[in-house]
Order: sequence, then C-alpha cells, then structure tokens
Amino acid sequence: MRWARLPPDRAFTQDTISRRLIVTVALAAGITLLLLAIFVEFGGQWSKPDIEATGMVREVGAVLRMVRVAPATDRETLLAAAQTRQIHFGWYPEASPLAKALAAGHYRRSEIEESWHFLSPFLGQRPPAIAVFQEDNPVSTLPGLPYDRSLYHDAYFVGIQLDDGSWVLCVALQRFWGLYAFQRLMLEGIMLFVWIIAVSLIASRQLSRPIEYLAHEVRRLDAQPNYARVSEAGPREIRQVAVTINAMQARIAKFILDRTTMLAAISHDLRTPLTRIRLRGEFIDCPTQQKLLFRDVDEMQAMIDGALSFFRDDASHETQTAFDLSGLLETVAYDFCDQGHDVRYDNPGRVGYRGPVNAMKRVFTNLVENAIKYATPPQIILAPADMTGASSAGIRATGWVVTILDHGPGIPPDALDAVFEPYFRLDKSRNRQTGGVGLGLTSARTVMRGLGGDIIIENRAEGGLRVRVLLPASD
Repeated sequence: MRWARLPPDRAFTQDTISRRLIVTVALAAGITLLLLAIFVEFGGQWSKPDIEATGMVREVGAVLRMVRVAPATDRETLLAAAQTRQIHFGWYPEASPLAKALAAGHYRRSEIEESWHFLSPFLGQRPPAIAVFQEDNPVSTLPGLPYDRSLYHDAYFVGIQLDDGSWVLCVALQRFWGLYAFQRLMLEGIMLFVWIIAVSLIASRQLSRPIEYLAHEVRRLDAQPNYARVSEAGPREIRQVAVTINAMQARIAKFILDRTTMLAAISHDLRTPLTRIRLRGEFIDCPTQQKLLFRDVDEMQAMIDGALSFFRDDASHETQTAFDLSGLLETVAYDFCDQGHDVRYDNPGRVGYRGPVNAMKRVFTNLVENAIKYATPPQIILAPADMTGASSAGIRATGWVVTILDHGPGIPPDALDAVFEPYFRLDKSRNRQTGGVGLGLTSARTVMRGLGGDIIIENRAEGGLRVRVLLPASD
C-alpha cells in the first residue's frame, strides 16, 4: 500500500490534524521556554539553585579550615581578605562579649544539624559548638557584627566555635540560594506534571474538537435524514470523512426514493384489480359472502395505504409550523371523547411548539387509539422534562414529555422493544376486532426520532402501560 503524499508546497498550508498537532506541540514548547525564562527571572528563591550548587558551603568550609590552623594574630586579616560581596566573616576571641553571646545563644536544633550536614564533608571533625540564626535572633542585634545592619535586613548567620574557644561568624548578607535539592525536585515534578496536563488538554482539545463537531453534524442527520448534509469543514481528514458521509447519504436518499417510487407504482397497480374485485362482488347473490369479500378488499386497501404512507415518510416532507402543543393534545382527546371513549387530558395551559403538526397529531392519535383498542381509555399528561440520557437516541436537550397512561394488561418485558418493529403484533391471531397492519408504532417512532425525540414504553408497577413521547426543545 502506497501512502498518498501532498505536493511539498501544500503539505503544511492545508488545515490537517497532523499540522494542528505540530503547531500545538511547537507552541507548547515555545510557551514552556518563555515560562521558564519568566520563572528564572522573577521566581526568587524558588528559581535559584540549591545551597550546595552555589558553592557557598565549599567556600565557607575552605575559609574555616584555613582559620582553624592559622595563628590567632592572623585570623582577622585572613577573614577580611576572604570576604566577598555576598559573604562576610568575623573572628571573636573567647573572652569577647560577642563570643560569649554566641556561646550562650539559643538556636534551633534542626538548623544546626542541617548546617553540619552541609559542612561536615569540608570540616571533617565536628566543632565544639555551632550557632545558626537569622535576624529574628537577639544575637543579631549585638554590636560588632561584620556587616551593616541598616543595608541588609535578611542576613543569615552561621557561627563555628574553634578548639581554642574563639568563634568564626559567617554572614550571608542576603539569600542567594534556593530550595534544597529534594524540595526543588518536588517543585519541578509538580510544575512538570501540571504543565504536561495543561499541554495535553490543549492538544487533545485541538484534535478532538473537529471530531466532536463531526459527531454533532452526524447526529443532526438523524433529525433531518432526507435532505441534511454534514458540513464539510475542519481539518482535511475530517472533511474527507464528511464528503464520504454526504456521498453515502445521497446514495441512501436515492435508494429510499427508488423504493418509494416502486411501492407507489405497486400501490397504483393494485388499486385497479381491487376496484374490479369490488365491482364484481356486487354481483354476488349471497350477502354474507359479499360482506366478507368487501371486508377483505378494505383490509388489503388499508394495508397498501399504510405501507405506502410509512415508506414515503410523510412527516419529513411536512413543513414545520408553530402551534399550541397543549391544544393539539386536547383536540386528540376530544375526538375520542366524541366517539364515546373517556380519554382524560391534564391541560397545563398553552404550550407553544414548532414541528410537523399533522404528523405529530397522527402519532398521538395512534398511541391513544392503541390504548383504547388493547387496554383502557388512557390519561394524557403533558409536562416539561429534562431528557438527558432518557433514550438510546442520545437526546441532550430540555423539552417536553407527553405521557399516556392506561390500565390494561401491559406488555411482556421481552416485547417492549419488539412492538416497534414493522408488522409485529402481540395479537398473533390477527383477529378482525383488533385490526391494523402493524406499522402504527413503527411509523410513530420514526416520526419522533426524525424530530430528535423518541417514544419509550414501560410497564407500570400498578398495572398498565406508560408511554412517554419525548419531544426535544423546539426553536
């Protein structure tokens, strides 16, 4: 199999999924570098290297080793020479007030152990005492410290007592190191995780949005099956899928049209012999046989008209108009009441709706007629409903639900879905009293699903059926 390749001058000029992926990854990398630069510039101690990476511990350790072996008379001069712009040093004899204050001061044990952890590789032998403190310690307020307190308000102090009882004080004028190695690793891991999630969400959104749009367009075909087309927009691969779906839709539409034309021709051709049969039946002398013949002719005519109406899908060709849904249901109920059936309707008041009014009236009439024929005169209830996930049709909008309740024998659970199949009848005997050709429920559900709704039949715990007609929100 050879892969189709675009001309070089058009490979990255078209909107394709691969180009979107490349652009998304490139932008993610660029934004990552930009954020990293901003973090290094303005992140403060969060972005600075840890204390060992700065070399400060190594520098302090080297100075302390030299001071430890130097004569007492040379220590002040040595420490003055070792001072930098970041670190100052001071030496205090054992009898000096500052040495006594350092020896008597109170320090956090955890900070002392932490400082010795860093200094131990450079000093070897642990000194007699270690003092670690900051500006909040009273020792930092004593005179004679080797820095200008008015200029540096966030100094860090480490004092090391030598073997002769004197003290060497190391003063970091300001913090120029960041978090410790473990803390920095945790911070980098969290930031990396958050950034990976963010980039993944952006990239997946860029790639999934065209697919979601295509799925939405395909679902739209279910509401307008005969003339809708999928919008050929988005990346090249999605457009190719849309073109394929549209071509398939056109072939299906042509197939349905050819089938309908054939059935219409058959229906037309059958009307003539049926008419001849009826005319010849007039010459039958036996009234009983004549009545049975005419009934068979009428049944055949009803079967032909019902099948033709179903295959033509008249609802899809009917113009959608605005009407009073509550008034339509009230009309259906009154029509059956005029025939002597006690059909009750709970009228919630005027409800504006838009759709094929004649097709919807046929749907409700068929459902009420089935309840009267096979169960009891039903009760009709109209109410707003949130139909999210209410059926297999994938309805996602808040609309209306028309509930038809009867008190009949119900339907076996294994037949609740089968009743919607063409020509399916619970009454296997097909007796003359029940009538029908088995296309009423099939046609009704086809009409409702064509509008984006559905019909659901359920057995009631107290007996009878609950038929719910789910209507999506109209424009």
